[in-house]
Amino acid sequence: MRLVFWAGFWAFITDQASKFLVLNALNLREVLQIDVLPPLLRFHMAWNDGINFGLFSGSPEAAKWVLIALAMLICGYVLHWMRKDPPGKWGMISAGLLIGGALGNVVDRLLFGAVVDFLNMSCCGIDNPYAFNVADIWIFAGAIGLILFTSGEKREA
Repeated sequence: MRLVFWAGFWAFITDQASKFLVLNALNLREVLQIDVLPPLLRFHMAWNDGINFGLFSGSPEAAKWVLIALAMLICGYVLHWMRKDPPGKWGMISAGLLIGGALGNVVDRLLFGAVVDFLNMSCCGIDNPYAFNVADIWIFAGAIGLILFTSGEKREA
């Protein structure tokens, strides 16, 4: 379980630090967009009060609490799963990444009422209108890791 904790801790810290930097040091709240490596990478300010890609955004205040509760339930379930049936080193790290990312977005909802999204990537003539954040990267990586590393032979964590 130590691996779950440390992977989650560093996922949470990197997510919150990146959001602090873009909101405060880069003042993205006011600037709204910064070209980093255009068009591949832009910092584009977006407040997401829905779920991925802004789905269900503009929902009532109660939706925020439903999304927070859902994230906490998922984190609790993943922790229970890791305790009951530890999948090995990479599975434990994947669980920590997912939990740390989910908690990073929960903190955003509690502090701001919405998730801070700021990464926008486009390529090859396709203009991507969506923004995401470091927590979303950790959640995605953790979910893929759990799929890849929780089946088959188990190893000592």
